[in-house]
Amino acid sequence: MPQKKFRVVLTKKLPTAGLESLLTNKSMHIVGGMNAFSPSRARLKKMVQGADAILSQLTEKIDGEIMDAAGPGLKIIANYAAGFDNIDIAAAKKRGIIVTNTPGGVSTAVAEHAWVLALGCAKRIVESDAYMRAGKYKQWTPGQMLGLELSGKILGVIGLGRIGQMIATIGNGGFRMPVLYVDRSRNVAFEKKYSAKKVTLTTLIKKADVIIIAVPLLPSTHHLIGAKELASMKSTAILVNIARGPIINEKALLATLKKKRIAAAGLDVFENEPHMTPGLAKLKNIIVTPHTGSATMRARRTMGEQAAQNILCALKNKAVPARIC
Repeated sequence: MPQKKFRVVLTKKLPTAGLESLLTNKSMHIVGGMNAFSPSRARLKKMVQGADAILSQLTEKIDGEIMDAAGPGLKIIANYAAGFDNIDIAAAKKRGIIVTNTPGGVSTAVAEHAWVLALGCAKRIVESDAYMRAGKYKQWTPGQMLGLELSGKILGVIGLGRIGQMIATIGNGGFRMPVLYVDRSRNVAFEKKYSAKKVTLTTLIKKADVIIIAVPLLPSTHHLIGAKELASMKSTAILVNIARGPIINEKALLATLKKKRIAAAGLDVFENEPHMTPGLAKLKNIIVTPHTGSATMRARRTMGEQAAQNILCALKNKAVPARIC
């Protein structure tokens, strides 16, 4: 009797690094994964029909309708991302579907990217690069492209999960920055090791020199940073977002940066991704990157390994490592 093959749907193309154990497994029938961009809603509903597993990405909305289109055999939705705001967790729980993510593989890459943005803002790197390329540099002068020093300044981390902790570790260990953090729970051991203190969002906003957002997108964090919060920041503050775009009210940020109410901002994510709020791209006191915080070869391999392991364990009725529900 031939062995049952599990139908595994890849919503769009992925780097194969790390996925070898899944792609070469003879008990898996891999469907999709050919196109670089997300399928249409109608196409996605057709693709997932009869799926035992869906390997999704943050660009696809996986809700109850998609789960029902897959049918009763759907056992796992493995999200190839650290976040999972694109998946309706309540709908998955209702249907008894396992949901997983890939949190462990991206912490270092995203934390490093956060500091690239923070340092780039402080030292006006992108602006200086454009100045050089335009042939505007004629002679060294002491008042040219003055920036900020970060050593010893106060670091504010919003969200002390894996990524937030790595951000704080770099800031405290590399730049001797005392750390203020906002999180649902207190981490006493981390506080002792890294001179960190749990505070309210209001306190962090007012006192921090560098504010880095590393919190998940939830109803409670949508527009967590708006006009009121931006107005309370230091005039020399740098704001960095490597989490999810809608955590910042982008229109309010645009107005703040136009008035130079804060020093600068670094964004790797956007409220209406992939689009930026009109006007942001014209500003010199902002650095923007196309959601590439986790875009390193090592991170992508680790993400692939975690996603593959999650699927294989779920389909073989073994304990699933990165289970959300």
